[in-house]
Amino acid sequence: GRTPWNTDFWSGGSSSGSAAAVSAGLVSFAIGSETSGSIITPAAFCGIAGLRPTYGRVSRHGAMALCWTLDKLGPLARSADCCGLVLSAIAGHDSLDASSVDKPFEFPEPQREAGKKYRVGVLKPGGQEEVVENFKQSLKVLEKFCDFVEGVELPKLPFGVAVGTIVGAEGASAFRDLLDSGKCKDLKATNCKFSGFGGMFIPAVDYIQALRVRGPMKREMDKLYAKFDAIVAPSRPTVAYPIDKDFSAAYPGVRGGSELIPAGNAVGQPAIAVPNGFGEKDLPTGIQITGKAWSETRLLAIAAEYQKATDWHTKRPKV
Repeated sequence: GRTPWNTDFWSGGSSSGSAAAVSAGLVSFAIGSETSGSIITPAAFCGIAGLRPTYGRVSRHGAMALCWTLDKLGPLARSADCCGLVLSAIAGHDSLDASSVDKPFEFPEPQREAGKKYRVGVLKPGGQEEVVENFKQSLKVLEKFCDFVEGVELPKLPFGVAVGTIVGAEGASAFRDLLDSGKCKDLKATNCKFSGFGGMFIPAVDYIQALRVRGPMKREMDKLYAKFDAIVAPSRPTVAYPIDKDFSAAYPGVRGGSELIPAGNAVGQPAIAVPNGFGEKDLPTGIQITGKAWSETRLLAIAAEYQKATDWHTKRPKV
């Protein structure tokens, strides 16, 4: 998938086509799937809004499975308000997906009381210079209706390792027929010819332990998020990756900025990403707004108020 802003660069994954189609104006919205970053990333790389709902908020029936205990479906659209409208249509229990729940979803949120501000935690930003600067400028907009607590840190827990183990084991199971068929040798990306087989050799004790630690992780994240209406950070530490390089070598030396993605996905928390400017090669950057489980209404309200004060979501690529 290629971002419509510059087709020499990736549209982000794994909801690559969904995000590119919305960004290019081919559709007004699309459904994305996130296991660990696959709505937030393409939303950032394509300059659109993307909402990752709480695990269980939306049925996954009919979607290709990668990881049954992590997969989430959510909207990619032009704005936060559009994401809210789509979510209101797709949220709820589905008898064909036992993980889905019937949880009330109110959209939009009742208007904020005059003079009352949201309490928002701010993670220290990292990444490319333009990403950090655009994030700081976003905070200047948000401070009009948010009270900040700077220097918030996530619990020191192995979110990424747990998510990686679960994705590896469940992904190998989901794609067992493909792996057994030998057809992986025909895949275009060299590393993908072999990478899927690693999950078949993850010990059961490691997979079970990764599932078990999600309980303590959720308790610690709940303690943190109980202090805030939301926590904010850059959506991604870089702009979109060039497609003519291995992604791991695209931006050498860039560190930090993505910790919220594995942490939020490990415990099933929601997040919304919206555009907040442009960076290297005039590619979009974004800000992600995250919250406790089932707080989509509040996150949408904050994102929508930010977009009322900015016009980044009205920018369109030349296609």
